[in-house]
Amino acid sequence: MTTQPSDGADEQVESVDPPAAPDASSPEDAPTEESTPENAAIQESTQPAQTPTTASRAVRAQRFLVNQLRRFSYAGLVVAVLMLWLSLTPSLLPRGPLFQGAVSGGSAAIGYCVGVFLAWLARYMVSRDTAWPQPRARWWLGLAAVAVVGWLVMLILHAQWEEELRRLMDMELQTWTVYPITIVITLVVLCLLMTIGRAWAGLIRWLVRKLTAVVPPRIAAVSGAALVVIVTIFLVNGVIVSWAMNTLNSSFAAANDETKAASVEPTSPLRSGGPGSLVSWDSLGREGRQVVGAGPSVQQLTDFNHTPAMEPIRVYAGLDSTDSIRDRAAIVVRELQRTGAFQRKVIGLGTSTGSGWLNQSSMDSLEYMYNGDTAMASMQYSYLPSWLSFIVDQNRARAAGQALFEAVDAQIRRMPEAERPKVVVFGESLGSFGAESAFGTIPDIAARTDGALFSGPTFSNELWEQTTHDRDRGSPAWLPIYEHGQQVRFVAEPKDLARPDAPWPGPRIVYLQHPSDPITNWTPRLLFNEPAWLKGSRGRDVLSSMTWIPIVTFLQVSADMAVSTSVPDGHGHSYLEGIPYCWAAILEPPGWTVEKTQQLVPHLTRD
Repeated sequence: MTTQPSDGADEQVESVDPPAAPDASSPEDAPTEESTPENAAIQESTQPAQTPTTASRAVRAQRFLVNQLRRFSYAGLVVAVLMLWLSLTPSLLPRGPLFQGAVSGGSAAIGYCVGVFLAWLARYMVSRDTAWPQPRARWWLGLAAVAVVGWLVMLILHAQWEEELRRLMDMELQTWTVYPITIVITLVVLCLLMTIGRAWAGLIRWLVRKLTAVVPPRIAAVSGAALVVIVTIFLVNGVIVSWAMNTLNSSFAAANDETKAASVEPTSPLRSGGPGSLVSWDSLGREGRQVVGAGPSVQQLTDFNHTPAMEPIRVYAGLDSTDSIRDRAAIVVRELQRTGAFQRKVIGLGTSTGSGWLNQSSMDSLEYMYNGDTAMASMQYSYLPSWLSFIVDQNRARAAGQALFEAVDAQIRRMPEAERPKVVVFGESLGSFGAESAFGTIPDIAARTDGALFSGPTFSNELWEQTTHDRDRGSPAWLPIYEHGQQVRFVAEPKDLARPDAPWPGPRIVYLQHPSDPITNWTPRLLFNEPAWLKGSRGRDVLSSMTWIPIVTFLQVSADMAVSTSVPDGHGHSYLEGIPYCWAAILEPPGWTVEKTQQLVPHLTRD
């Protein structure tokens, strides 16, 4: 009979060979089977029988299940089951079977690793020279039964929480068929991660055995583990990440050459890519072509405001328009000069997301409010979508926001003060980070602009983070009040613009953020620290049953980020209706009313 290491080992047990003495070089090894009535019954059930009975088949199935389970760590499986159950607790947004399966499978895999480590630590602290016996067969079978029953119970509770969340956000309810799919995806993800983890652990054990021949065992263990970790980090950072980034860049660069169906090449000289433009239509990229090729027409503005409108100006520079970020900022200024933008009432400087995307409603709202007497300007700094740029392109976003504002601001400073247009800055998600990065403090924004609107800020937004942390006592983290709202206000819905009931002199700054926005709420600190937005009162669209759980909540909110724009407006990372209300409060356009804002909302789109 071969032997199996104590709890946490990976080798499979075979019970058909004669007993063998434990290997002296492996003091932790111990016989896997104990002489118990249970094991005797299992062994007897494997002997040939003349007439198989239902009972004998059941015993063989039981034996097979136990032997399969014994390939794993008992402590690891216990923690994995707990983490699996916890992964089904509610999060910020509804999730389909794909992302729920990924969260559950990932949680269970991490739980297994934690359980294995705790079992090893316990053995190490008690004695490294004494083998720990495996749990008896009934413990393995009991764990399997409890895991299955508990999983089904948690799936039922998960379905109830999911329905509650979907009703809260006016979303379509899921059918029962999603839950078998969730189970399958969970098992696939778990098995994949477990296979990778066991292979990695096997490599460490192999290397430790080799090193033990030349150095003391403990030095071999530390050295072997450290070497494998270092090589893994090197491969991930130097090879895998490099290959992945090159592949993604190539893929998204190809997508950048496409043109959306709604993008129409401009025939007006007041648009980049049009007649007389300093940049070509093709160089603008997919999102840049959408920026300059969309927006309300003169006729639409005239019909809405019942007075003759001007044609709005929109300028843009894509990655292919010129080589560097500073050159793109310079060419945007030249485009503004060419189109006469500095003679308009309002210039809006928008920092895009990674691929160059801007929320159309931010630009359209200003154009409707000023009946076209506006100029919008932006530029691209990456091929990658926002979520990926958030990970690898934050420095570019910061540089783009700073370069664009500084270039335009330098030109405006040369103008007589009485002739200067109003200048506002805006951005969404990573764009809000870039737009905010041009300034050192909130008073700096107020001193150098005529207003700012940052939608869906991220944890990297330093000014947002600082003002949230230093919020007035008693205001919640998900909707803070900072210095009695004198310069900056935090808004989840239009009524919050009047919060607090205090004077709000200009220039005005607004952070538009939904309590259920995972991009705003996500931070690496979620791994081991309870966030302030889950303490005390909750936002209007966050379930009271949501609870912070170490590691699990981090995985849940990370998965929520992937579906953050798939929810209705007013929830998650979907911003539309609140934007015109914010601009109206920030700029107070002459003659504009709340009724006109209400009429404007149906005319707006995000893309």
